[in-house]
Amino acid sequence: MFCTFTGMKFLYNLAIFLTSILLPIVAIFSKKLKLFVEGRKQTFSKIETLKNKKVIWFHAASLGEFEQARPIIEQLKNKGKSYKIVVTFFSPSGYEIRKDYPLADVVCYLPLDTKKNAKRFIKEVNPKLAVFIKYEFWPNLLNELKNKEIPTILVSGILREKQLFFKSYGGFMRKSLNAFHHFFVQDVNSEKLLNSINFKNVTVAGDSRFDRVSKILKQDNHLDFISAFKDNKYTIVAGSTWQEDEELLVHYINNKASENEKFIIVPHTIKSDSIEALQKAINKKSILYSDVISSSVDKFLELKETQVFIIDTIGILTKIYAAADLAYVGGGLKTGLHNILEPATFGIPVMIGYKYEKFKEAVDLVNIGGCISIKNQQEFTENLEHLKNDVNFRKLTGTINKKYIADNLGATKLIMNYINNHLTMSGKTHSSTQKNK
Repeated sequence: MFCTFTGMKFLYNLAIFLTSILLPIVAIFSKKLKLFVEGRKQTFSKIETLKNKKVIWFHAASLGEFEQARPIIEQLKNKGKSYKIVVTFFSPSGYEIRKDYPLADVVCYLPLDTKKNAKRFIKEVNPKLAVFIKYEFWPNLLNELKNKEIPTILVSGILREKQLFFKSYGGFMRKSLNAFHHFFVQDVNSEKLLNSINFKNVTVAGDSRFDRVSKILKQDNHLDFISAFKDNKYTIVAGSTWQEDEELLVHYINNKASENEKFIIVPHTIKSDSIEALQKAINKKSILYSDVISSSVDKFLELKETQVFIIDTIGILTKIYAAADLAYVGGGLKTGLHNILEPATFGIPVMIGYKYEKFKEAVDLVNIGGCISIKNQQEFTENLEHLKNDVNFRKLTGTINKKYIADNLGATKLIMNYINNHLTMSGKTHSSTQKNK
């Protein structure tokens, strides 16, 4: 057992070391990896500003996990807590979009999980609390948090039997879980898995993203150019689409769509060549968001006469879902399903691909009928036509989604109760120490 533990630890650290050497080379040929490498060069200079500050550190893999941290950060700020907020990302797709998040004092990349980086990062940030999101587990960082006795929690956690923690040879990874003072998990299965390896400090709290998306309904979601385009007609919004999603959409638009159907496509990748190829493939009248905002009023009025609106910008998809009669969410055919809770909160039907088993909310909604999964062009077309023609079915499906959101609120409150208690106790301990001095 010791040999297995030592061997896994050696292999992990070797893999991280080799990654640190190879990444700069591979990054020469990849724009995304270049962001990954270059962005990490700024991490330690950014956290220098935190010296002697009281810090709460949130770590998210990417954008979706950040949305799970966001309601907790907002609660901390709303309560006037005098802590600096640090948010780290692993992925460029999260960092690049949220690097200017106003409620965080520092937003940066997580350094690669070498022992040296872990020691330096934890020493310089010195958080009063570390918050990891969903399924981010970095052994060297976690072990350093454990060594420094820094309170650490997991929020909106999801664990699966296939993970290394639950394998006979996973002792190295299991040990890193000792860093966590508490696990706030999404489901009972995750609780049972943690219990099976003797972790009892677990609360089934649900997913804090529900609290986040429920607030969307209270904000102003009106966009003049979207209203002009929709023109009170039946509108399908396809969000975070990849090429394989767009191929289904284009085939339907070109061959099956009626004149009274409108389509708003919000691609995940907005590179000019990809956008140009998408627009050329569509044989119905289409327009780009970039053309609308850079043109005269005449172009704006032209939206009413256009059937397909391609959004070649980021940051407005949530508001666009407010105008949808039906949402198709991309990523479920190949690359990884995107956020379905945002459209669901508006009480509309949601369609997705068939690769969704790793997303609890998608599994739940498919099972109860609020979300429809498709595998191919035929299923895509048949379900679009059914939802368009059967108004009662469409309303029922949307109602299921809206109720599902409402039934799953409350994770943030449970987590904040724990955090507030911890910060209160920490403050008392600090005050007592100061008096003793």
